[in-house]
Amino acid sequence: MASVLEASGVRTVGMQSRDFMGTREVLEAQAELVGSDELTMRGGPDGLVEVRLADSTLRLGEPTTWGSGQQELNRSWETWAPYNGRIRSSMQREEKPVMATGLERIAAKARSEPKQRFTSLAHHVTREGVWENLCQIPKRSAPGCDGRTVPEAKEDFDVWIEPMLQSVHRQGYQAPPIRRVYIPKPGKQEKRPLGVPCVTDRALQRSTAQVLSAIYEQDFLPCSFGGRPGLGAHHALATLNEVIAGKKVSWVLEADLKNFFGSLDHGWLLRFVELRVGDPRLLSLIKRWLKAGVLEDGELHPNEEGTPQGGSISVLLSNLYLHYVLDLWFEQVVKPRLMGEAYLVRYIDDFVVCFQYRADALRMQNALRKRLGKFGLELEPTKTKLVEFGRFAQRHASKRGRKRPETIYFLGFTLYCTYNQKGNFKVGMRTEKSRIQRSLSRLRDLMRRMRHLPVREQVINLNRVLRGHYAYFGVAGNLRALQKVHRFVERYWRKMLCSRSRKGNVPWEVFQRIKARFPLQRPRLVIPYGRLQSFAVL
Repeated sequence: MASVLEASGVRTVGMQSRDFMGTREVLEAQAELVGSDELTMRGGPDGLVEVRLADSTLRLGEPTTWGSGQQELNRSWETWAPYNGRIRSSMQREEKPVMATGLERIAAKARSEPKQRFTSLAHHVTREGVWENLCQIPKRSAPGCDGRTVPEAKEDFDVWIEPMLQSVHRQGYQAPPIRRVYIPKPGKQEKRPLGVPCVTDRALQRSTAQVLSAIYEQDFLPCSFGGRPGLGAHHALATLNEVIAGKKVSWVLEADLKNFFGSLDHGWLLRFVELRVGDPRLLSLIKRWLKAGVLEDGELHPNEEGTPQGGSISVLLSNLYLHYVLDLWFEQVVKPRLMGEAYLVRYIDDFVVCFQYRADALRMQNALRKRLGKFGLELEPTKTKLVEFGRFAQRHASKRGRKRPETIYFLGFTLYCTYNQKGNFKVGMRTEKSRIQRSLSRLRDLMRRMRHLPVREQVINLNRVLRGHYAYFGVAGNLRALQKVHRFVERYWRKMLCSRSRKGNVPWEVFQRIKARFPLQRPRLVIPYGRLQSFAVL
């Protein structure tokens, strides 16, 4: 069999404005980034071409996969076993495929033809895909407004899955309200609003996000990190480190967006989605998620702007929003008009812009405010500042009356200027002070709560938290901060062991024997200097 491709539309838009402020809609900026591939046009009086992808078909000898609506035909060991002493050419993957075959074909199509608009995608949201995403949700996840937990959703899966998929295909899906909770912000009195979708709706959001990611991952620029497969916080930090240490960087604009998730304009967001997605079923689904009510204190409130922070689809939509508002605008409009070099590193709504000249930084900062204001966004004044930072900042610090250059803060790390053992400039990274205090406070509360548990259970819980802390903050040059946390845990754990009873004093000699039998996780660098450069995306 051959896969069916019906060409019925790609919307091409040309960029005409050369204004630095980006006064033309960002839809026009899309055309300069993508190629100029010529496509055969069929029908349509306005010259639009759209692409409709049917279920992908199998290559000869390839096993069937779940994800494109096909049935499981052959999953026996003989399918994957060596054939006459050699591995078949179509089965050389040794790792689990990243996505199903149908999504791989969509990704390849989106990568090769960046102007195409896909009009048939909903059939890739399958029963099997929803089940797999449901199994990936932690069992102890908080339930939504319906009170259904993850184990209960798995038990009743056969009851609710078919009506849900049918309602999606007939564009009648009713998104359940989002339960709003507030979590404290460290060091602040205000609290952060968090949306908790229903478990079943969360699984559907994840499945839809996988389909959309197959398209938009081909469009996102290398400067975008966070909420993307294989591009996390460590990649953003390593990239920023390489840019500052290896490029012509003297000034850094550290920026953060104010109430970003609650300020997204639904009209602009849907226009951005429609640039690549023309399936009315998915468009209707996204609209209903955006307009889903918010349940707070037993009252249902309408949602006119923003996307709930906590929904599985929210991160993808936020990345898509800033891809057109910030990333493309910076690459296509700003950089060609600067006198020197400039680089952008963005992790969802936190971003850093590096400049060679101060004049370029001031010019871009003023334009950025106007640009963001056009799309309903605003910079957070307390977290936005322009800093002289880089290899030349150390030399200029004494001239400006400072002993050392200023520092910048990014993703929980403090970045500072220093030198290596050879006397060459390098960017140092250490855990931000507020993050250390937050970690120590959580560990202190944990040890207080579990001090009456058996020692073995206490060590298991402590090591679980310490491993998570080391896994994120274990970056090259940050060993001292890890050791500080480890020493605090040792001292406070002994204090809690002594407080188990009136006569429960634990001398240091006894405590050392306890540690020898139940050792605490030792600090270690997950990303040493030898691996740091390999994480950079340039």
